[in-house]
Amino acid sequence: MMINNPFYRYSKSQRKGIIALFVLVISIQLGYYVFSEVDFFSKQRHTTEEKQWLAHQADIDLLRAQKQGRKDTVYPFNPNYITDYKGYVLGMSEAEIDKLLAFRKSGKWINSPYDFKEVTGVSDSLLSKLSPYFKFPDWVTKKQQEKGTALTPNYEFLSEKKTVNKDIIAKPQLDINSALEEDLVEVYGIGPAFAKKILRRRADLGAFVSMEQMADFKEFSGEAVAALKKKFMIGAVPEVNKININTASLQQLAHFPYFNKDIAKAIITQRSMKGKILSFDELSKINDIFVLKSKIISLYLEY
Repeated sequence: MMINNPFYRYSKSQRKGIIALFVLVISIQLGYYVFSEVDFFSKQRHTTEEKQWLAHQADIDLLRAQKQGRKDTVYPFNPNYITDYKGYVLGMSEAEIDKLLAFRKSGKWINSPYDFKEVTGVSDSLLSKLSPYFKFPDWVTKKQQEKGTALTPNYEFLSEKKTVNKDIIAKPQLDINSALEEDLVEVYGIGPAFAKKILRRRADLGAFVSMEQMADFKEFSGEAVAALKKKFMIGAVPEVNKININTASLQQLAHFPYFNKDIAKAIITQRSMKGKILSFDELSKINDIFVLKSKIISLYLEY
């Protein structure tokens, strides 16, 4: 039977060659199939990723367009409070910034574009670019308008190198004890919340006796305190709310703005031991605050 099988008509070596050929053909077909499947899934995966990417392409294009069309925005600002960094961003040189900072450190103020140029020495082109964004307190604007002097730069006037008008720079002072909230918020750095703090403290004390009391508000910036001192003053001798050291209750003593509960307890203890506190000198031994602010605190006390 084997002899009648056509396969066995070939020699042994021929049979091996035929088998090897079949194996090779099958291997090639199998390999082609495997690689085709891998390539198909790979293309399908890439197609899915591309679709996901293209789905966000519109957003990407929009962000790119916004970035290309975006310009740096300059908001209104008071040139008296330009910092090193802000001056650099605005295009000022290091020397110009230093001149401005030195001028402000001396306690003087810039009240017009002309002042700004005189102090810093910036070019007319930079001044023209920055001055429309200068924001001065309302009292400066009103004073300028009363004098008939515009806040916008007059380049002919600038070129004449005239001296600064002292009447324009001088600030009208108001009595802090008659100031309203709208007067206080005109000060740079004092908003409605800070203005209300000042009015509440004034109500507790009856009146302020010194502009140095503005430094008692620890949340106020140094610039705001300095501006308050320049804008306001103590007018006529104020009528304050006196607190009697020997008759006030613990609650009344603790409520006094310059005392606290511990100081109030110490005062009660002191007068209990001595029967009565006769002078501020006796009181000053209780706490360091009486030494540091003796001139102010003593004006609110009686014995």
